[in-house]
Amino acid sequence: MKYDIFLDSFRQFVADTPEEELRDDRKYVFLSDMHMGNGGGRDDLAINRHLVEDMLEHWYLPNGYYLILNGDIEDLNKFPLFAIRKAWKHLLELFDAFDRAGRLRKICGNHDLELMAQRDYPWEVRQGLMYRYGNNRIFVFHGHQASNLYVNYKRISSFLIRWVVKPLHIRNSGLSRNPRKRFAKERRIYQAARALGLVAITGHTHRPLFESLSKYDNVRFTLERLLDEFLDAENGRKEALQKEICLYRDELYRLANAKEKEKKTQSLYDDGPFLIPCLFNSGCATGKNGLNVLEITEGTIALMYWTSREHSHPYIEKEALESIAAGEHSQRHTLHKARLASIFTRIELLGENSTPDCPER
Repeated sequence: MKYDIFLDSFRQFVADTPEEELRDDRKYVFLSDMHMGNGGGRDDLAINRHLVEDMLEHWYLPNGYYLILNGDIEDLNKFPLFAIRKAWKHLLELFDAFDRAGRLRKICGNHDLELMAQRDYPWEVRQGLMYRYGNNRIFVFHGHQASNLYVNYKRISSFLIRWVVKPLHIRNSGLSRNPRKRFAKERRIYQAARALGLVAITGHTHRPLFESLSKYDNVRFTLERLLDEFLDAENGRKEALQKEICLYRDELYRLANAKEKEKKTQSLYDDGPFLIPCLFNSGCATGKNGLNVLEITEGTIALMYWTSREHSHPYIEKEALESIAAGEHSQRHTLHKARLASIFTRIELLGENSTPDCPER
């Protein structure tokens, strides 16, 4: 698909999406790709059942957060809705508690798209949500909308969902298992968000992104900084730096040799002379060691990682800006954070729509 075709589709998607005000006196958490199933061995969320229920029940709900569920919450590609409801009764009750407080927003993904046509579903399901932050925009959507299928057939998508996909139980895979195609969609969204001068918050690829940087990018840049610092360090400091370098080196090797290497290592950084911080991704809730979320509080956006207190995570504990005990059994790690004002300033001055009055060289 040509980029211009996608950009036109994306512009229309943005124009058609309802807006809400993003307020500094409110707190928001963005969670995607839970892939709730029937509670059995094929249920991707089962590994983190206690973690996700603990963080919602004992942290985000009592602390007044708005819960934005950004797609692929129920995995209807693999399981019928009644089986999911039966297996995840307590988690669904937590969703309902957020909704009763007026603090639930639910967005569909490609694995739960048919909920748009589910008549007895208890909560409103949207295609996307636009937050207005002053004169700036934060566009929240799952990310499958960057697929060729969605762009080519979006005009009849409602018809397809109601009369074809749901009655015939067609599985809308949407996200290819090919890592290169996943990355192509991610890059497409980055380019479109940059062109429109907005921040995009997505899920879909299961790859956390912060300010358009992946974990691989962040580890690589940190390692380069530590190596530069090592050259001029005093002997006493060199020993400590060497331990840090080894930690980041091992993590970089792990990412480079991971099963889905291409998904983890591909970078948006080679797109132009500098990277615009316009793309964020909340990752997924199905990780082996924990789960990622994005938070917005008091004008700051942060990438968080939740783990169980029962196990140590040396790399995470070293990388985190802050780690605190949260919930009854969980640990909440702040991996990255930035002021929204700073992000939008960079978008305004460095993005495609910028017209700064720079002195002639």
